[in-house]
Amino acid sequence: MTAFVFNEVNFDNHEQVVFASEPKSGLRAIIAVHNTNLGPAMGGCRMWNYATEAEAVRDALRLSRGMTYKNAVAGLPIGGGKSVIIGNPKTDKTPALFEALGEALERLGGRYVTAEDIGTSPADMAYVAGKTKFVAGLGDRGDPSPFTALGCFVGAQAAVKHQLKRDSFDGLTVAVQGLGHVGYDYARRLHAAGAKLVVADIDQASLKRAQEEFGATVVDVNAIYDVEADIYAPCALGATLNTDTMKRLKVKIVAGAANNQLATPDIGDLCRQQGILYAPDFVINAGGIIKVCYEYMNTPEDGMDAHVRRIGDTLAEVFARADAEGVSTSVIADRLAEEKFKK
Repeated sequence: MTAFVFNEVNFDNHEQVVFASEPKSGLRAIIAVHNTNLGPAMGGCRMWNYATEAEAVRDALRLSRGMTYKNAVAGLPIGGGKSVIIGNPKTDKTPALFEALGEALERLGGRYVTAEDIGTSPADMAYVAGKTKFVAGLGDRGDPSPFTALGCFVGAQAAVKHQLKRDSFDGLTVAVQGLGHVGYDYARRLHAAGAKLVVADIDQASLKRAQEEFGATVVDVNAIYDVEADIYAPCALGATLNTDTMKRLKVKIVAGAANNQLATPDIGDLCRQQGILYAPDFVINAGGIIKVCYEYMNTPEDGMDAHVRRIGDTLAEVFARADAEGVSTSVIADRLAEEKFKK
C-alpha cells in the first residue's frame, strides 16, 4: 500500500496522508493534506462506497491536490486537503462514525479543516464538530451553492466577452448538464440574463421545474453533447470532457460548475485545437469554498460577494495569457496556482 501511495500520479508531494481507523464505529477514512504553504489545508469530506482501499486513496489524493490549486487561484489563505470515508452514505452513517472522524482531525491539530462534500451533510459535520473545531460550513450561515453559481455566472461572462466579443447573454444558447443546487441556480442566472437553456438531468422534477420557470428545452442526459449551443455547462459529474464527447460538442465555450471536468490533462489541449474556450473548473467553481473560508476564518462578509466576482477577472487573465503563450487555458490555470502556493 505504501508503495502504491508514493507512486500514485496524484501523490504530487503530498505533505501528509493519514489512514484513520476506529473499529467500534467502523470508521475507515483517508485524510490527505497536499499543501499548507498558504495556510491550513481545507477541503470537504466525501463518503463513498469505494470498491477498494486503493480507489479511496486515489480519490483522496486527486481531490486534495485539486483543492490546493482551487484555493490558491481563489486568493484564499488556505492550503489544500480532502478526506474520504469508505462506506455507503445511505446505510453506514452513524453519529459515532463522524465523531471518530472528528477525533482523528483533532489529533492533526488544525493542519486540515473539513466540510461537507458528496455523501455528507451539515448534520454529519455537526457530529464532527462535537469532537473538533476544525470543521467548516456547518450550514448555520447559509448554503454555499449560490456563491458557486455566482462564480460560474461571472466566469461565463468573462468567457463570452473573450470568445464571442459580447457583453451579454441575449440570444445565446447554453446547454446545462445537471440541475442540482449549483446547476439550477446557475441556470436561473443565465435565464435572467437572456440566455436560452437546453437542460439535462436524471431528476425529472428538476427538469419539469426548469421547463416551467425558464422555458428550458429538455434533452436526454447523453444527448446534451450533441446540442448546438454557444456554451456547454457541465454541472454534474466530472470527466465529461473526453475524447469521445469532444468529437460531439458543437459549442464555442465550456463553462460549468463540475469538478475535474477534463478526463485527462490533454483534453485541455484538444479544446484549444478545436477552438473551444475552456474555463478551468477549479477557477470558475471556487465561489463555494470562498464562502466557506470566509465563514471559518470569521472574515467580514461584506467583501465576500466582490471576492467571488473576481473569478471573472481571474479567468480573463487566464484566457489572455493562454492566447499570448499559445497554450491551453488549463495549463495557464495550473501555472497561476503554482505561482501562488509553491515556495
